[in-house]
Amino acid sequence: MAEQRPSNKPTRSFAKPLRETVGKLIGKTFAQRGFASAELVTRWAEIAGPDIAAHSEPLKIQWTRPVRAPSAPSGATADGGQEPGTLVLRVEGPAAIEIQHEADVICERVNRFLGWRAVTRIALRQAPLRRGQRKPVRAIDAAATADIAAGLPDVADEDLRQALARLGAAVRGR
Repeated sequence: MAEQRPSNKPTRSFAKPLRETVGKLIGKTFAQRGFASAELVTRWAEIAGPDIAAHSEPLKIQWTRPVRAPSAPSGATADGGQEPGTLVLRVEGPAAIEIQHEADVICERVNRFLGWRAVTRIALRQAPLRRGQRKPVRAIDAAATADIAAGLPDVADEDLRQALARLGAAVRGR
């Protein structure tokens, strides 16, 4: 019988979808911040409403330590459930008072979204929101677009020619 020798060829590995890798990394970060899922952050405008979301963003949920009953096993609360936590929001300074007045509404919306009574209080941290500032879009020079479009006689489709001309003018303008 012939003896099988181990192959020196590396095993074939397949690329994993980015969503799996990123999902695991982001999931750990959100879990450290007390979020059960990333959806509370990613869908904040839907949950809180556009007026509140425009001036706030969730930072974390602070969970209280469970109060154990004397005869309950380790980690169980007296009533068997998790105590509601405190939702910590980053809020722009001037909007803090208005958002503080909306605390009950925000708690209700978050709890409705999560499907259980997860938060009962809101704590505010006044700081600028961490949203990226968009750069103003420069206007594309119409004369440059026309010059480039004139130099594309081989492109038969007029819409495609104009799109390529606008792209060329935008690249040239940098």
